[in-house]
Amino acid sequence: MLAQALDVPLRERNRWLTAARYAPLYRETPLDAPALGPVRDALQMLLSASEPNPTFVVNRRYDILDANQAGRWLTSAFSLDLKAFSAPLNMAELIIDPNGMRPFLENREEVAYKVLSRLRRDLGSAPQLDDVEESLLGRVNEAWHELAQPPSPLDALPLMVGVRLRRGDLALNLFTTIATLGTPLDVTLQELRIETLFAADAPTKTVLSNRSRELQ
Repeated sequence: MLAQALDVPLRERNRWLTAARYAPLYRETPLDAPALGPVRDALQMLLSASEPNPTFVVNRRYDILDANQAGRWLTSAFSLDLKAFSAPLNMAELIIDPNGMRPFLENREEVAYKVLSRLRRDLGSAPQLDDVEESLLGRVNEAWHELAQPPSPLDALPLMVGVRLRRGDLALNLFTTIATLGTPLDVTLQELRIETLFAADAPTKTVLSNRSRELQ
């Protein structure tokens, strides 16, 4: 009841139960498991419906688990060398690595603050991390201290964040929104985020619409 009242994440509730010598209460089902087939279908419908806006399905590590065509185009068009990264692509690594989107992010500090803050909160507060998470958190903390003016940890995360990208003559001015899957009782589903980038001005809307028509 206390964990529910405090809105403690399901992963942490399981750890509390284990520490108290109880069995974990909440499942952690792999997203590719047959039982989550309806969820994957729903995500595909959402990704398709969100075209021509770039949309990504990410987990708590900000791994890109899936994306629509516009999302895949965005990461490809505004990354220096995607071959330098192993699958799954991680949004935080793309933002902080010179081989990723970093060279083309005009407001990198603002975007990095939002992404790195979330990762520092979600991973930094966890009592146990696997090797991948430990390595990612180390890179995130290093990048955090490189910010020109690291915000206070007490500052609230912004509800919407602008993303300004430019590579040569190609420029996009976007803002992001994040959606979750209601009130799932599965750790995997609770940690999923659907992040959509919308055009913040008319020229960007035109670029996204034209790109979508070219693919039809």
